Amino acid sequence: MKNIVLVVFLLPFLSFGSLVWGPKGHRVTGYIAEKHLTGKAKKALDDLLEGHSLAFVSTYADEIKSDTKYAGYTPWHYVNYPLDRTYKDSEKSGAGDIVTGIAKCKTVLKDGNSSRADKIFHLKLLIHFLGDLHQPLHVGRAGDRGGNDIPLEWFNERSNLHKLWDTNLLETYGMGFYELGDELDRSTPKKERKQIQEGTIESWLEESHVLAKQIYSSANAGEKLGYSYAYKYNPVVFEQLKKGGFRLAKVLNEVFS
Repeated sequence: MKNIVLVVFLLPFLSFGSLVWGPKGHRVTGYIAEKHLTGKAKKALDDLLEGHSLAFVSTYADEIKSDTKYAGYTPWHYVNYPLDRTYKDSEKSGAGDIVTGIAKCKTVLKDGNSSRADKIFHLKLLIHFLGDLHQPLHVGRAGDRGGNDIPLEWFNERSNLHKLWDTNLLETYGMGFYELGDELDRSTPKKERKQIQEGTIESWLEESHVLAKQIYSSANAGEKLGYSYAYKYNPVVFEQLKKGGFRLAKVLNEVFS
């Protein structure tokens, strides 16, 4: 009986997501945002998403990666530039990046001449990209592909720095997206929420870039990580998810104003 209890206790800590913020992170962001939409935005979203929730469609931009006809949208999920520089002063990619991708989505949604199909498609991308914007390693270095080329061990399983922040930390915590979303939302005072929503896409990007620099120094290639790392950095993950949710609501409210 003791062994059975021990196995059950450890399951939340040993189950890791295999997808690449991972699905749970995006759903938390969408779930929080939906709680703070204006009536006008909610009506528009219900129509375009045909009743589906923001959490439900938040993973669409990752799901379409399996189809080569959408390959041109892959660079919109991130931006890479040196840690000691700002986006404004860095060299831009000709393929676009998360900043230009978000701008394009907003333009399509605001354009009265855009087709319904284009609006639906770019809305789903926008919801996803606001989540990606707050995963710090989506604003990391090009040389290691945002930490993907920095191998690590996470509870004796092979991983890498990017996957650790995309998926492992959240999956290890063991809460469903709606449970975590509720907790992060209810624990944030209205005044703090308004402060979080201040700024622009570019200023939010720079916040993530500063965090990326800290994350790169948090672990060495090949290092074995576990409980102590989760204890130290889960609060950072939660803060980023919270910011992503409130800011997604702000952007959608503005787009559909």
